Amino acid sequence: MEITVEAPGTLAWGEARPRCALGAGGLRRDKREGDRATPIGRFALRRVLYRPDRGARPKTGLAARPLEPLDAWCDDPADPAYNRPVRQPYAARFEPLWRADALYDIVVVLGHNDDPVVAGAGSAIFLHVARPDLGPTEGCVALARSDLEALLAAIDDQAWLTVKAP
Repeated sequence: MEITVEAPGTLAWGEARPRCALGAGGLRRDKREGDRATPIGRFALRRVLYRPDRGARPKTGLAARPLEPLDAWCDDPADPAYNRPVRQPYAARFEPLWRADALYDIVVVLGHNDDPVVAGAGSAIFLHVARPDLGPTEGCVALARSDLEALLAAIDDQAWLTVKAP
């Protein structure tokens, strides 16, 4: 199934057209670490991570695994684990995946800059739960939780997310 950012602020699959949040830095073909932009391209949906203390395993055809409190994602371009999952404590810079807010209660890891990983080309690009006001992300694509759950229920490991240039 194809999932498409049709225009800034709308994600489309099948007949669904929910609002989505994108990066505060806009859309960019040349994604760079820290630019707060959502990368333009076509990305595989690798797997789902979820907070088991905040909900059951999402219904989905994607591989899914529960998060643990020490799970994190390396976002340090100088580290060999850049754009890879790591466990805390970790010597290099990282982003915790077990957050106090609800943004990472459900996370879909996107196939951005992961095969191969290029240092500085962006890390931790996910599809995740949006803020209640659908405020901008740090570069990810975000949906209201109910919309994200509906999307996950409709897809399997053959799904792709396409972010097009405006």
